[in-house]
Amino acid sequence: MSNDNTSIIRSYANAPVRSVTAGGTTYSYRELGPTGGIPVVFFVHLAANLDNWDPRIVDPIAQNRHVITFDNTGVGASSGRVPGTIEEAAADAYTFIRALGFDTVDVFSFSLGGMIAQDLTVEHPELVRKLVLTGTGPRGGKNIDKVAGVTCWDILRATLTRSDPKEFLFFNRNATGKRAGKAFVERLKERTHNRDKDVSISAFRTQLSAIKKYGRSAPSDLSKITQPTLIANGDNDRMVPSVLPEGMHRRIAGSELVIYPDSGHGGIFQFHEQFAPRVVEFLNR
Repeated sequence: MSNDNTSIIRSYANAPVRSVTAGGTTYSYRELGPTGGIPVVFFVHLAANLDNWDPRIVDPIAQNRHVITFDNTGVGASSGRVPGTIEEAAADAYTFIRALGFDTVDVFSFSLGGMIAQDLTVEHPELVRKLVLTGTGPRGGKNIDKVAGVTCWDILRATLTRSDPKEFLFFNRNATGKRAGKAFVERLKERTHNRDKDVSISAFRTQLSAIKKYGRSAPSDLSKITQPTLIANGDNDRMVPSVLPEGMHRRIAGSELVIYPDSGHGGIFQFHEQFAPRVVEFLNR
């Protein structure tokens, strides 16, 4: 990507698709924003591909930072088999980042991506400069292993009402939440060309089983995370109850915590107008 100011792409809807092969896997990724400096690598949620990032979060960060979103192994257009554990997914993310030639990155993560990001940071602390953990909980966190049940129930509810499951999974079912959910789903359609491959049912099942194992594992030593960390969540998250981010905040020294009112798992998307500037400020400090 050229650093000539006129040609820098700052809109996720127009971000070019790239690929890099490492460790036998070809990773599909997109990049935007000015190159140079420390990139911000985005770790996406359960059953999600490159098209699942809210442009209202990505675009503000890409105004003055090099942003990279990627499909983990076996997801979307990346090759290989989906890892059966969160640790393996973190090892793959490390392989991907190093294959791009970066030895320091900032990490923005959501939900399952936040679980992978925590494992990556504990395992490779030298790689991560700053960490943003949203809609996510710690290894061994109470009821994380129940995510599968909530997810399957909401997918059924969405199917019966011909809605996008994310409207149920990410947002409250009150008037505000329903409105925010519909707006979010519409924003995900803003990119009309060169969209990613759908996530397969088997990939989704493998990811669910990895989350279950993560939820039933012994907790990680989060005191090892000494990087500046921003943690954010909705106050009524049925997938990752807010007591979990509050617990992470207590265990990660110096971390900042934002809990958005009257919002669910997708609180950061519902409150993107407040959250995007907050993240930009945090990452640019």
